[in-house]
Amino acid sequence: MTMNLKTKIITTSTLVAIIVVSGGIALSSNNTVLAAGNNKAVKDAPAREAGNKGGQNCKPDPAPAPPSSPTPSAGITNGSNPGQADNSVVISGGFNTDPQDHGRPIVLIAAALGVPTAVFREAFRGVTPAGLDSGPTSEQAQQNKAALLKVLAPYGITNERLDEVSNYYRYNGRKSDTWQKTQATATAIVTNGIVMTGVTITNPGAGYSSNPTITVTGPNGTFTATATLAYTKDFKTNGSISAITIK
Repeated sequence: MTMNLKTKIITTSTLVAIIVVSGGIALSSNNTVLAAGNNKAVKDAPAREAGNKGGQNCKPDPAPAPPSSPTPSAGITNGSNPGQADNSVVISGGFNTDPQDHGRPIVLIAAALGVPTAVFREAFRGVTPAGLDSGPTSEQAQQNKAALLKVLAPYGITNERLDEVSNYYRYNGRKSDTWQKTQATATAIVTNGIVMTGVTITNPGAGYSSNPTITVTGPNGTFTATATLAYTKDFKTNGSISAITIK
């Protein structure tokens, strides 16, 4: 007897399956990996895809560092009041003159000569001021000098001293230039870092013809203050600040 063996070949156009019983692994036509033993599809993790671009083993990007604490800006104090502005004293202005003096620092000139302000104003009434664009003529200068000394000589003022003081405090009214001066400076006195108790004058300045505007800032707030001015014969201290009082 002859036995005809028939071989059945099953061909599909879309699927070729290979089943390995021992490993339980199946591949489909679209190369999706099926889980071993449980036939559930598991796609490659994105991390593995990102780590194997171009056939290279690349490490994933490190996690971003946590934000750091902001660096304190300049002018911030340490201690019990973080964030509080540094203690400061701002001195501005202080170069005004009496309207009757037409911009001239009579208060400084009189003090440097050692006479009362009223006396120098009386002496200056006999003076013919020069224009703003030019100085007096030689003849005008002599006449003005004679008028001043007529009143000032009885107080011991010499011609040389009058010239010295007049030249030092000379100014240009047209350009709004002031006379020679030195800016004063001061610092706030703070106790235990939290309470402002006063002001220390670090440079008394000179040349102040009126009270300057003073603003004091400390841990417990901002305040205005008043200056006490000193007038002397010495150019370096004439019109200086001798004291500052917080209101």
